[in-house]
Amino acid sequence: MYRAIIIDDEEAVRAGLRSHFDWERHGVSVAAEFPDCEKAYRYIREHPVELVVTDVVTPHMDGITLAKKLRSEFPAVQIVFISGHADVQFLREAMKSSAIDYILKSVDMDELSAAISRVVERLDKQGREKRRVQAMEEHLCDLVISDFYRVVGERVSPKGDIDEAQVLSREEYASHMMENPANYYYGVLWNKLYRREIVERHHLRMDPAISWCEDFMFNLEYIRRAKTFFALQVPVYYYVKTKGSLCTQGISISKTIQMKLTVFEYYNQFYKTVLDEEEYEKQRLKIYRFLIDAAEDGTVPPVSKRLGNERVRVSPDALEGQGFLFDTFRERKLLDYYLEPAAQKNDLSLPEARLLLYLRQSGPAARKDLADFAGLPRGGLSMLLNRMEGKGLISVTELRGAKGKRGRESRLEITFPPSASAVLEDVANIWEDFTSARFSGFSPEERELYERFAGRVQENIRGILQ
Repeated sequence: MYRAIIIDDEEAVRAGLRSHFDWERHGVSVAAEFPDCEKAYRYIREHPVELVVTDVVTPHMDGITLAKKLRSEFPAVQIVFISGHADVQFLREAMKSSAIDYILKSVDMDELSAAISRVVERLDKQGREKRRVQAMEEHLCDLVISDFYRVVGERVSPKGDIDEAQVLSREEYASHMMENPANYYYGVLWNKLYRREIVERHHLRMDPAISWCEDFMFNLEYIRRAKTFFALQVPVYYYVKTKGSLCTQGISISKTIQMKLTVFEYYNQFYKTVLDEEEYEKQRLKIYRFLIDAAEDGTVPPVSKRLGNERVRVSPDALEGQGFLFDTFRERKLLDYYLEPAAQKNDLSLPEARLLLYLRQSGPAARKDLADFAGLPRGGLSMLLNRMEGKGLISVTELRGAKGKRGRESRLEITFPPSASAVLEDVANIWEDFTSARFSGFSPEERELYERFAGRVQENIRGILQ
């Protein structure tokens, strides 16, 4: 909680502010109260305080003088003035002293609540920025990357990719980025803290000829010069998506494609520099995924359709393809076909619905296994689990395992709260519909025979993989 003090020469005002305003709801506690600013100033010099709510006119020292002293000595302290003076000069002086707000007596509690909310928002931001600076100083790293909040309408969801707070080498950081290259987490500037000396020494600037991914290209240049990185699991920014992507800039498709190819060449050259020749050849397919992933999150040309606006469809070539890989692909698409209506009904994405189906049928599982099943990097899995937990669909407990050859391996135990019962019922019905569709037209004997042979195939596979 943030600590506040109240200053007013009227005891009734102090008592009213302390007792009749819900400080706790705003994450604030009243540490002390004083009849004048001089006594409060002596207290602040000995005790940490984040917020001062003060009258402008008090004995011995007025609120304006106190505010100026605090701005000089304790610039992080936030100030809200409460006064019976509506004089323009008082207001002007109050704002010069960096006060957050100026509220006239008698105090309107809604007005005070709005002012305290603004204070808390500013303090939260200061705290997040401080965490980034502390992380950089503590770990002696060249870049700190933080999670952020994605805001869509009324919904706020945390976003990130590296699922553990850790120090990373350049090669390790580049390896994470390779798994999810078009993620805003890696591309933008506002969730990172850079070292000015690196930026200035190498004269790093954005390319004015590029109007798409220019911040990502800046990051690639910076990463090439940096040595150590720290992933901070503290969201530091609220990203509200607005118009301004390639879709809404009126840029021609040919120019869009040309810009993407330019950025990809930049990206490809980055990995040729960071990785040795042998490692680059191993990872080349992952690196080339950037051309596909770059079409996500609004950066596709205007003619493209967004996933989820229509029912799942499969191309004629995939429908007619022969062989095990095509069979597996069509089965997954059939499952998505039945999952999609339930996902839309329950405000889930297809990956969330697919993962929920798996979690319902499995026991504790390693994070890597869950990620492999969902076809996601581990960071992406963590994001899905966090989002589903935030929706009240699951509860996640990490079970620490014994130390093995690959280090200490943990397993995730997933339980389902009562609030998830309706969604789970829909998932159960989906599985029944999916199974019925697969065996449509089979007699009971034919189905039993098929399942017996399929079971033998699975035994062979388990025997090889165990």
